[in-house]
Amino acid sequence: MKRAGKAKAINWETVRHIASALPEAEESTSYGTPAFKVRGKLFVRFHQSGESIVILISIEEREALMNLKPETFYITDHYTCWPYMLVRLSTVEKDDFSKLIEESWRRAAPKRLIAAYDGQS
Repeated sequence: MKRAGKAKAINWETVRHIASALPEAEESTSYGTPAFKVRGKLFVRFHQSGESIVILISIEEREALMNLKPETFYITDHYTCWPYMLVRLSTVEKDDFSKLIEESWRRAAPKRLIAAYDGQS
């Protein structure tokens, strides 16, 4: 009989796997940490805390998610006026994770690139 093991933790390698599959996603750096950009625009980066990623999101959606799951979604003072949010890797649900990164890419990518991607899917 197989014993249930602990699920594999989400980490930067998980982010790299998801982000690098998106069209024109380029691995880069931001604030000295690993990041992904699309045509030079940041859509995800590893936060210097070592426990979270930063994604691009509307401020309205950010507020809703932070109210819904404050243990997972939060900001620091630095992001108060910017459309970014931190996502704690240890508490984010795996089912939501890929979607969060893809939606962040969609906010950063040009409309024609998104349309081409949607036409392939």
